[in-house]
Amino acid sequence: MRVVIIGASSGMGLEVAKLYVARGYQVGVAARREDRLQALKQEAPDRVVTATIDVTTDDAPERLRDLISQLGGMDLFFYSSGIGKQNRTLTPDIELATVNTNGLGFTRMIGEAYRYFAERGEGHIAAITSIGGTKGLGPAPSYSATKAFQNTYLQALEQQANARGLKIRFTDIRPGFVNTDLLNDNFHYPMMLSPEKVSRQIVKAIDNKRHVMVIDWRYAILTALWRRLPRPLWRLLKL
Repeated sequence: MRVVIIGASSGMGLEVAKLYVARGYQVGVAARREDRLQALKQEAPDRVVTATIDVTTDDAPERLRDLISQLGGMDLFFYSSGIGKQNRTLTPDIELATVNTNGLGFTRMIGEAYRYFAERGEGHIAAITSIGGTKGLGPAPSYSATKAFQNTYLQALEQQANARGLKIRFTDIRPGFVNTDLLNDNFHYPMMLSPEKVSRQIVKAIDNKRHVMVIDWRYAILTALWRRLPRPLWRLLKL
């Protein structure tokens, strides 16, 4: 089994990479800072390949192809890259950077993985999105909007792959609040999850070929309630 993980230098991406290395898989890991991946490579230098990939740059797809080539192929593509901040004052730089990474970067990398698997005829694409895409969140407008985009994009590709007769599976991972650097903004988040626990559930969802996986059960109930809230009521909530 050959797995490529984008955004593997910290958080859930790193934890998932550790789990696949422990299984004895061939693992290609990439992040903006390749030096942060060296500790993982030292655990299994003969099975771990590292690369520097910034998903916001035009050469990211080419770098992904190079990583796949070094690994000798790819069976599973796992995407864990993303940013997000609360932005109640709608600071332009935050909004645009979020769209660039979570929108353009996501499309750039998921698209390249899809094209690779389309050429091959089969494969599995899994990506961490978020429960944040369930409804538009006033405290984080571009974050929630880009996460909704990611959910819809994966759904669209799944439909397209089926129409084309391609054996490409998709797993949309939607965690709640996870204790990673992404939420290191001095705000108290309820029902915080550990990246280690979430990562085990991610790998299980991929093994079971789940289409959509909300993590954990509490967030599954919460998002089900969110979806049912009428728009007039939702906009009155003070989050």
